[in-house]
Amino acid sequence: MKKLLVLTGGGDCPGLNAVIRGIVKRSMQEKDWKVYGSIEAYHGVMRDPQEIVELDNNRIAGIHVKGGTIIKTTTKGDPFNYPVKQADGTYKNEDRSDDLIARIKDLGIDAVISIGGDGSQRISQKLYEKGLPVIGVPKTIDNDLSATDFTFGFQTAVEVASDAVDKLVTTAESHHRVLIMEVMGRDAGWIALHASIAGGVEVCLIPEIPYDINKVVERINERYHRGKGFANIVIAEGAKPIDGEALERESDEIGYQMKRLGGVAYQLSHQMKQAGCEADIREMVLGHLQRGGTPVAFDRILSTAFGVKAFEMALAGKFGQMVVYKNNDYLEVPLIEATGEYNYVDVNNTYLVQAARGVGISFGD
Repeated sequence: MKKLLVLTGGGDCPGLNAVIRGIVKRSMQEKDWKVYGSIEAYHGVMRDPQEIVELDNNRIAGIHVKGGTIIKTTTKGDPFNYPVKQADGTYKNEDRSDDLIARIKDLGIDAVISIGGDGSQRISQKLYEKGLPVIGVPKTIDNDLSATDFTFGFQTAVEVASDAVDKLVTTAESHHRVLIMEVMGRDAGWIALHASIAGGVEVCLIPEIPYDINKVVERINERYHRGKGFANIVIAEGAKPIDGEALERESDEIGYQMKRLGGVAYQLSHQMKQAGCEADIREMVLGHLQRGGTPVAFDRILSTAFGVKAFEMALAGKFGQMVVYKNNDYLEVPLIEATGEYNYVDVNNTYLVQAARGVGISFGD
């Protein structure tokens, strides 16, 4: 009997459970495979006792409509920088990758499917180079993996953000206010761009286009002078002013290695007031609402197909590769290629930027 280990790493994302279900459902058509899940990514393998669960038909029944992941996830489990508690109670990051691979081998695992974003797949590539038979599945609401046209979870996040814009428009109009909505997007502004076009906002601020606060205020004041006594702004959490930096802070969480973002909506509000914005301003941070809840149909379909394809790649021994959605087809590309180029919003070649400008949306530049 062959064994396949599934894990979900990084932030949670609508569609994770649909991928897991797709893998297990497809495996049931083979007589000699069993599928297991590692709880909280590689933590399940590294803990003593280990937290490994069998993923059978009963466990995955109906989960494709549920948010989150039934095998949990974490942003703090990089095996190459794994937090290890020392004798004095402090933690030190250590390279535990060899230990991880040995433990997976001792479990009799024949293939690993890692469902995660850019960071998770970079880890997958490094583990593959050390001999782990791993396959990647692209997951991130930021849509920041360039090898695939879409990552699952992105469309659901856009729907959540667009619905929030719709609600804020009526509040802004009723009170003659400027409403600033902050969405996720550390380095890529795809959610902000899509939600801005869908919601018909006045200003969209993304990490790829540093903004001039004076131009933002000029645009808002101009709208008020035309008799439109309200306006809506969408800003990605990684957006920054010209000659400025993104608003970020160090994290004190054990094992969390990235800087934390958030609060840029309030910073923008302060900057606008300092620059002479005449309007009454309110701020709203959408936050983790973008990550949770029922995935939209597009993401369920994409996730299910990714899961089926990933298992079939395992059957064929196509390790060190990641399943992608490209030109309406499901393909595979080497992990090193999948993580080689970050999927920024290309300001000069992304037509949606041109379309946004065409309907009058300002990027503050």
